[in-house]
Amino acid sequence: MEYRLNRRTGDKISIIGLGTSAISDNGIDEGVRILEKAYENGVNYFDLAGGKGELFEVFGKVFSAEKRRDVHYQLHFGAVYDKGKYGWSLNADAIKRNVERELGLLGTDYIDFGFIHCLDELTVWEMYKKRGIFSYLKELHEQGVVRNIGLSSHTPVVAEKIIEEAGVNMLMFSINPAYDYHHGNFANGTSEEREHLYRRCQRDGIGISVMKPYSGGQLLSDRQSIFGKALTEVQCLKYALDKPGVLTVLPGVSSIEQLDKVLHLLDATDEEKDYSIISKATPKEMAGNCVYCNHCAPCPAGINVGLVNKYFDLAKVGDEMAVSHYRNLEKHASDCISCGHCNTHCPFRVDQMTRMKEIGEYMGG
Repeated sequence: MEYRLNRRTGDKISIIGLGTSAISDNGIDEGVRILEKAYENGVNYFDLAGGKGELFEVFGKVFSAEKRRDVHYQLHFGAVYDKGKYGWSLNADAIKRNVERELGLLGTDYIDFGFIHCLDELTVWEMYKKRGIFSYLKELHEQGVVRNIGLSSHTPVVAEKIIEEAGVNMLMFSINPAYDYHHGNFANGTSEEREHLYRRCQRDGIGISVMKPYSGGQLLSDRQSIFGKALTEVQCLKYALDKPGVLTVLPGVSSIEQLDKVLHLLDATDEEKDYSIISKATPKEMAGNCVYCNHCAPCPAGINVGLVNKYFDLAKVGDEMAVSHYRNLEKHASDCISCGHCNTHCPFRVDQMTRMKEIGEYMGG
């Protein structure tokens, strides 16, 4: 397993996490087996929202006090299970009741990331504050019950406003190529607004955990995918992990078979990870933009073209660490020999030769 560091909290988070809304769809015993196998393979990050209330029972069975120290939970303040199934609420009493119940079922006395739940409108954020829900979350944070504050949102401009105001250390956001290219129920914001959010999180050390990496399963279907051909689980996961700021991707699984497809990312070949098929349906406004897919590799001059582009984009939004990382690369943009290899092989029609000159001038080499 590969782990990425949340710079604000110091937590090392597995690049593969799990969304658990479907964890008990095939029974509690199957849910237990899924969590045990995930844990054995190094998965240490779990989202606890959606599905049936019994998901907390499943976790309580698997993660004893000793194992609990090895994993991180996202628990949502606004997800309620009063009727046994997931519901969304802005009732402070209902939220308090559910949080207390969930802690008991989990057999734990702390929450790694207490999440402001699913806020896509600023008017709802105001209600979240006025009704005392955010005060309750902050109170538990001050007591140490909630170790860090997180936010779940699908809307980039709203997310940027709240993460600044609320002191958020982790953002749960929907990322997949369909949403980034304006397709899907939660494809909120323009491509530019979404990319700005990713880069802002990278700059400020706010980790992103990714929900909906398969666009609700549509990207895994030839018939439903906007690209005219199904992507694999590995391609979708790799796409999300290539975005700035992303620490972990949280696919939902309901069986060992589905978990195995997710874990295959860890030993997949570069060819299996290649998601450049999406270029065939890329909207015009995205053409000419590097998405760091490294489909142009290997560069004859030895430049890691994807990383050079990523550090440049991050530097432009003020990420000083990106400049430092760039300068530590063995090869820089100024090493480009203008052979045209990358231009010829780029599925997104990026003029990398011109871009290398621009990057070299901006980054000083």
